[in-house]
Amino acid sequence: MMKFSVKKHFLLNRRTFTSAVCTLILAATLPAAAQQRRVKKAAPVCSAYLFTYFTGNQPAKEQICFAVSNDGYQFRALNGNNPVISSPAISETGGVRDPHILRGADGKTFYMVVTDMLSSKGWNSNRGMVLLKSTDLVNWTSSAINLQKKYAGQDSLLRVWAPQTIYDEQAKKYMIYFSVKHGNQPDKIVYAYANKDFTDLEGEPRQLFFNPENAACIDGDIQQKDGRFYLFFKTEDRRPGIKIATSDKLTSGYVMQSNDYVQQTDRPVEGAGTFKLNDGSGYILMYDMYTSGKYQFTKTTDFKHFKAIDEQISLDFHPRHGTILPITAEELARLTAKW
Repeated sequence: MMKFSVKKHFLLNRRTFTSAVCTLILAATLPAAAQQRRVKKAAPVCSAYLFTYFTGNQPAKEQICFAVSNDGYQFRALNGNNPVISSPAISETGGVRDPHILRGADGKTFYMVVTDMLSSKGWNSNRGMVLLKSTDLVNWTSSAINLQKKYAGQDSLLRVWAPQTIYDEQAKKYMIYFSVKHGNQPDKIVYAYANKDFTDLEGEPRQLFFNPENAACIDGDIQQKDGRFYLFFKTEDRRPGIKIATSDKLTSGYVMQSNDYVQQTDRPVEGAGTFKLNDGSGYILMYDMYTSGKYQFTKTTDFKHFKAIDEQISLDFHPRHGTILPITAEELARLTAKW
């Protein structure tokens, strides 16, 4: 018995040793790129900003435009404030609104979603959105999604507004959230995951936020800070303004932070867009003063106290409901070289 045990022990140790040697040899012969797959890529160093927006309610103005900035306060339009992507080429309706842009989890892929809509056809006329994808911010692929055609039981669907995208770290997928209105029901903010290619939605949309007043909510914008998710939304059927609901989970559990509106004006506003300043000094909340023909920027460090900074802002264009993405110096140079 003793002789058998020693031999067995020797064989096991030899196998372990051989396995370890093979692992070391394999690691040494793997290409450097393969060895680095387990190493998380460093986030790009951003020193500028890209503003995506549309300009008005006429068909020629319901298109995607770009502007850039070096500091997040002074923006200049690219391409003479003309569209950088043709709406008729990407949409079902011929027009798009409310562009939202996101840098992907890999740091180098970009995702944009827009409302597929011509307002001249009526505020209850659209049924979908457009998903766009790019690796250079210049060339984009796109897919139009009509929710009424895609899902059963959508006969009462009246509109699909203001989609936005966020990466779900838990699901390892891109979540698209947007508002929908069915019949006489209030607008609700719902979500669904994009497929791997970012060309379609997976599964049925599910309600993201349950308003305690059961009132209409549109123009959702989610910002993550200190382990919490802050959902900015517009109260559509009351005083038109922006409130915040928070949760420690991306897809559920949102409760009102307070009953206060956070816009720093008495005029109607919509289209909240938030972004973090590259210098770490805080966050910007901006919004469309759509009845006034103006855009207002506010600054915050805690998402509770907001200060209007109109005197610091300069725009050589008049945007409607857009979003801002921090970009690198190389990306800024590429955009300005193109437009």
